[in-house]
Amino acid sequence: MRILVTFALENEFAPWSSIREFKSANLGDADVRLAAFSSVELTVVLTGVGARRASMATSEIIRSEYGPFDCCISSGLAGGLRDNYRIGEVLVARNVFSESPRADGSSQSLQSSEALLSFAAEGGATIAEQFYSADHIVSTAAEKQLLGDTYDVVEMESFEILHESQTVGVPAVAIRAISDLSAEDLPMDMSQVFTDEGQVSIPRVLGQVALRPQSLPGLIRLGKNSSIAAESLVRFLDSYVVVLAGRIAQVETKSAAGAY
Repeated sequence: MRILVTFALENEFAPWSSIREFKSANLGDADVRLAAFSSVELTVVLTGVGARRASMATSEIIRSEYGPFDCCISSGLAGGLRDNYRIGEVLVARNVFSESPRADGSSQSLQSSEALLSFAAEGGATIAEQFYSADHIVSTAAEKQLLGDTYDVVEMESFEILHESQTVGVPAVAIRAISDLSAEDLPMDMSQVFTDEGQVSIPRVLGQVALRPQSLPGLIRLGKNSSIAAESLVRFLDSYVVVLAGRIAQVETKSAAGAY
């Protein structure tokens, strides 16, 4: 089974490379990692932060020689918008809503594949009714709690990834792990710490700390919680992709035998 998994950032993906052997490859501007295990052919792409980068990277990969893919998983970290979520909890979205209106007037809401959603829930993921794909970094507890009246988590890429996948007929699902809670402000202006490629720049982080030294304890806490969330997410995904491959194989075997 050929599976595409997306992450925005290197640190979200990094724990997986300690579990499985990945080979690096480049396709245009996309940073691709490849692995094969348990009848899974896995392609991981690091899209960078934000909807535009997610759309471009996913479109480039999903239409490339690395395809075709049997399914796509939009993954990474997210901010919790409800008080009941805990750090490291893995959530799977029933729906994903885009903050930005579509240029063609199409729906701002997309559904995850029902089958992929069901398998994720069976594997221990919490079903969330709606992810909110924001067009900006949601940094304050006040904004999180306002969004929490309607949505479960906030992130920035899943809508575009599901859109690009579904456009070419690839089933897709959004799965995220909680890295910051609804009652927490982010420690600094995170929009200032990313490179042009949408990755975290350590010099820019240090520059922000120099401007606001009081942000350091919160930054350390966010880093620790992000590590917990990334490790939790990767453990889930590693089991999940194997389950997906087994389930598809079972269906194909039964179909060939006339069971369906």
